[in-house]
Amino acid sequence: MELRQASIEDAAPLAVVHVETWQAAYGALLPADFLASLDVAARARAWHERLLVSGTALRTVVGERDGEIVGFATTGASRDEDADAGTGELIALSCHPRAWGTGVGRALIADGVEHLTAAGYHEATLWVLEGNGRAQRFYRAAGWRPDRTIKTAQIGGEQLRELRYRRGLCPVR
Repeated sequence: MELRQASIEDAAPLAVVHVETWQAAYGALLPADFLASLDVAARARAWHERLLVSGTALRTVVGERDGEIVGFATTGASRDEDADAGTGELIALSCHPRAWGTGVGRALIADGVEHLTAAGYHEATLWVLEGNGRAQRFYRAAGWRPDRTIKTAQIGGEQLRELRYRRGLCPVR
């Protein structure tokens, strides 16, 4: 498996991973009609726009296996109102269901932590949907812990609770 910075040309495969991961991971949490309505072409346009923005503070890395993108991670400064300048965020982490349990997610999260540490952040946060036990177990195994902060999000017409996880980062010396 190879990790590399995402490029504009990756917009379409990123969209496939994004949509198919949501459809597999959130089947018990989100309405079936909403998940079925997720549009790869629309998501590809959104990825294209995101990747076009030059000088962005966000970094997206893709995981490739045999030339196919099977996962991605996006990191940057924390978007939380209560965060200080030393807090980074794992903004997104998705692995295609075919790649679950293969080490892609572990490699992507390790790369994200390494990048946030090198960028000078002293801690990092992420948000995970309540009820997404698979993701919660994964994050705990990678050293992240819930910090008891909860927010609500409107997704697919549903009010869902998101739990914040946090971990310290060791400074690069």
